Amino acid sequence: MLLIAEIYLSMAFMVVLAYLLGSIPTAVWLGRWIKGLDVREHGSGNAGATNAMRVLGPRVGLLVLIIDALKGIGAVSLGHLAQTGDMQAEWFAVYQMLLGAFAILGHVFPVFASFKGGKGIATLVGIIFILFPEAFLICLAVFLTVFLTTRYVSLGSLAAAIALPVVVIWVKDITLMPKVLFAVLVALFVPITHLNNIRRLISGKENRISFRR
Repeated sequence: MLLIAEIYLSMAFMVVLAYLLGSIPTAVWLGRWIKGLDVREHGSGNAGATNAMRVLGPRVGLLVLIIDALKGIGAVSLGHLAQTGDMQAEWFAVYQMLLGAFAILGHVFPVFASFKGGKGIATLVGIIFILFPEAFLICLAVFLTVFLTTRYVSLGSLAAAIALPVVVIWVKDITLMPKVLFAVLVALFVPITHLNNIRRLISGKENRISFRR
């Protein structure tokens, strides 16, 4: 009985740790350290990699993207540190997704930045990289194709998110139900977080990324 309590306590601790990891406001802190400004008060007002790229420059924006993705990778990887015992693959996948979900929650509502963060896309990228490594590469190719063709980050993100369940179910033939459900939820979550971007895309007012400094 004591061992079971220790396992659940360890798992709960990792969930809290995943949220705190996701709460690291990379764009906000780098903006303050490098430029002395809050990226949430400039550009789109978002504390994510795309707005950091616009406000702080491509190098800083890329650094934000990498660190935020590493937050997702780190959060999901915490599952291996918890005392999960002989947890079945299906339940371990659910636990990893729970850790990832709390990392995204931390990114969107960071305790270290007045609960005003980004959309969680870069963190989600890190999570997908761990859960679906092969599908990740295909979706990355989709993103790059759309982005480099249109220079719309939002459109590339939408295309990659919608492609994920297609790749997971029909290309990679993944049948583990929690992972299938997660892929479907990603395809729903990303468009919801990009509603304003979708409106601007339709009206032709969405900002393109310029490759010039």
